[in-house]
Amino acid sequence: MKLTSTLFALLFSVVALTAQVVYSDPAFPTATDAVTIFFNASEGTGGLENCNCDVYLHTGVITNQSTSGSDWQNVQTVWGQANDAWKLTPVPGEDNLYSYEITPSINEYYGVGDNVTVEQIALVFRNADGTAEGKDTGGADIYIDVVASSTVLQTVLTSPGGQNLVVAPGEEIEVIANSSLDATLSLFDNGTLLTSTTGTTLEYTITAPNDASTHLIEFTAEADGVTSTKSFQYVVATDVTGSAPAGTEPGITYLSDTEVRFALLAPQKTTAFLLGDFTNWNLSTDFQMQRDGDLFWIDVDGLTAGEYAGFQYLVDGDILITDPYAELILDQGNDPFISEETFPNLPDYPEGQTTGRVGLIRPGFAEFDWQNDDFEPAKKTDLVIYELLMRDFIDAHNYQTLLDTLDYLERLGVNAVEFMPVNEFSGNISWGYNPTYHAALDKYYGDPESFKTVIDELHGRGMAVILDVVFNHAHEDNPYAMLYWDAANFRPAANSPFMNPTAPHNFSVFFDYNHEAAVTRDYFKRVLRYWIDEYHVDGFRFDLSKGLTQNDDGGSFDAFAYDADRIAILKEYADQIWELDPDNYVIMEHFAANNEEIELTDYGMMVWGGFGPHDSYLEASMGYPSNFNSSDYRDRDFNEPHLIVYAESHDEERMMYKNQQFGNSSGDYNVKEKATALERVALTHNFFLTIPGPKMLWQFQELGYDLSINYCPNGTIDESCRTAPKPILWGFVNDPLRAQLYLRTAALINLRTEFEVFETTDFELDQDDQRKVLRLFDQSDEDMDVVVMGNFDVTPRTLIPEFPSLGVWYEFWSGEELIVNAGDMNMNFEPGEFRLYTTEPLEQPVATREVVDAGLALSVFPNPNGGRFTVSYELEAAAPVTLELFDALGRAVAAPLEQTAALGVVDFAPEAQLAPGLYVLKLTVDGQRTVARRVLVR
Repeated sequence: MKLTSTLFALLFSVVALTAQVVYSDPAFPTATDAVTIFFNASEGTGGLENCNCDVYLHTGVITNQSTSGSDWQNVQTVWGQANDAWKLTPVPGEDNLYSYEITPSINEYYGVGDNVTVEQIALVFRNADGTAEGKDTGGADIYIDVVASSTVLQTVLTSPGGQNLVVAPGEEIEVIANSSLDATLSLFDNGTLLTSTTGTTLEYTITAPNDASTHLIEFTAEADGVTSTKSFQYVVATDVTGSAPAGTEPGITYLSDTEVRFALLAPQKTTAFLLGDFTNWNLSTDFQMQRDGDLFWIDVDGLTAGEYAGFQYLVDGDILITDPYAELILDQGNDPFISEETFPNLPDYPEGQTTGRVGLIRPGFAEFDWQNDDFEPAKKTDLVIYELLMRDFIDAHNYQTLLDTLDYLERLGVNAVEFMPVNEFSGNISWGYNPTYHAALDKYYGDPESFKTVIDELHGRGMAVILDVVFNHAHEDNPYAMLYWDAANFRPAANSPFMNPTAPHNFSVFFDYNHEAAVTRDYFKRVLRYWIDEYHVDGFRFDLSKGLTQNDDGGSFDAFAYDADRIAILKEYADQIWELDPDNYVIMEHFAANNEEIELTDYGMMVWGGFGPHDSYLEASMGYPSNFNSSDYRDRDFNEPHLIVYAESHDEERMMYKNQQFGNSSGDYNVKEKATALERVALTHNFFLTIPGPKMLWQFQELGYDLSINYCPNGTIDESCRTAPKPILWGFVNDPLRAQLYLRTAALINLRTEFEVFETTDFELDQDDQRKVLRLFDQSDEDMDVVVMGNFDVTPRTLIPEFPSLGVWYEFWSGEELIVNAGDMNMNFEPGEFRLYTTEPLEQPVATREVVDAGLALSVFPNPNGGRFTVSYELEAAAPVTLELFDALGRAVAAPLEQTAALGVVDFAPEAQLAPGLYVLKLTVDGQRTVARRVLVR
């Protein structure tokens, strides 16, 4: 339906055309001047308009040493502190106008040192605790220019506010302009003189014409042959309607290497203009988007193939956003801290031409050449996930460097890597649970090609890629939050089609999405489709999935209760994923009613195990009573083994830290001692990794990472540091005790993924507070049963294994045979001792580190099958080492490997496929000391 001109004008009443957000007295301050700042709370974002509150400033300066326009220096205030020294004074008789004096001078107030030049005062305004704020249009910081000299001709526009205005036909625009010196002052519209006067102030009212048109307004001051100019643009918007081409979807559509369709879904909005590099960041009626119902769209041709282009939308004249589906975002405040190594050739932010986040398009970019499209992810019952946070996993925090670490993960044997959120989030130093753009790759970890390279390489090594996605909420800089924003209350507006003004449950952070709204579900289904199509990801972990409810719990925590609507929403998302990729993992961090989790897992999803298993494993590891029932999916009445159990996660405390800080002791046995603490982690892993069902490791768990989740950069422990960066301790791999834990963990992972008995549904946990026995009964053709035993006490204990059958059993770690003559035999276990028995003989794992000849050790992992395997050795000190492989007749079957190191974990890849049989691996140290080990190739 086409709007009448009267209705269109009424809808346009939101446009602000009066004054700047701030102005100063003097209008042209120098760094040696005192200056009074005036803040109009009704302008810009209007977040403090009629707030009936004390207003405070947050301020610093932009200097010649700033790296960008957002690099504040000499900040004099602290956000959220109600300090009277930072409080503004209401201007008598003026609603929403406040003043603040910077005295005795700008330099002295900000403590600016010698040889530093102040170029701008930077400002944001807030209420006492910072829950409401006043910023410039588009949520940008506010700046006042500081001039080099008051005797130099300068100009300033006090009104209107903003550089790009959208007005209705017949709208009036009040222009107030000043010069620093007496001058001839002139005002031009598209080069045509509107008015002229002499002095220091020009005031004029422009009446917009009735037709759609674009206007460049220039204010000039001329004195003694010198001219200074300030300008702004306005466009006259009319109701432009037009049916979008069939199949048009919200977001960016590449029509060719040079043509792009932009489409923005914005219910209740009246106009939208596209601006960007291709418009020189100027408004033009040529780039007013056509409106088709709630969808605004425009096709742009003539773009340069293979080059980035930045863009934004100006909606209803005062909301400046970029596309919710943008694939990459330029961020003025955070991009300067992204290195060239991490994101090569990152486009520059259009400084001085716009504010806020800028979307990037990439027309004509070459498609990524995927090499491993035939990848098949592991069965859910075999799944071993490695959860990692790029920021805290490798020092360079980029995908290029992560490539060098994939050997480490492959040797560990995990078959999936779960990345904590890598989509665009607020800031750089974050866990990522403050999302701004759900479909954009955050540049702090690298560019799209680098991430795709990592994914492709992981697939080539047999590892799936799972993304942690945050659909419950968004940061205030999310475009759908900005489009419908209640600035006075600093929350989404009540009329938002996408978001709730306040979350209906107690668990939300930031700003809550309404997933019962069809537009919200459509948005997130498109996001899921994008990550599968564009990045070939193999799974999604839904953060806070129980938050996807509209049931208002009134603070009673009833979000735990069964919610059929929430279940239907999650199934709809899962169906979207499986329609695109039937093997894709769908994982919920749910923690709601158990009957909900049963319904979800019956449907094919997996759920996180929660703090129950985590707590029980950590208590057991420390030497205190616990039981592992919560790690058994059957204990929760699940019909499917879709419970992802973890002993550590990004949200939970580290086992090794708990052992060393709070471990139990008895006599000379002390869990707090490093060697014992690591041994206890290995003990726990024997039960963590062998109970059937998918598993997850947190990064460095396999090395016994021993710094608290609440470790602070200054070395203290405080819950406020929970999400702060943590030390990256790759030196642990050179610690023999920690390397042994890694190898033991790898052996267990290899065991559970190689033998089907670890997928059995026929198993039993026989346990008291500290004695544990796990029995696994084979249901496959392998006909191999398993018994795992462990003494979690700090004193010797007797365990009763109750072996399921008599005869010979084989202890996995030692290779020793055990003749079982009676099912009720007793076995003595030292504190912390563990054993794993099988009915079939297995190759002794590398983690045993069989010591020969004064500390010389040589091991092989996994059981070689003709391809690459891993060789591990350990010496008392670094020395030249030669590794050779011979067949049973003593013939060399591979080129020797030579290196110098005390501890080696290296890949050994014979040039030719090895036939099944026995081989001899020989290690020679410094040409003298030798040890040999048999290698059974299957």
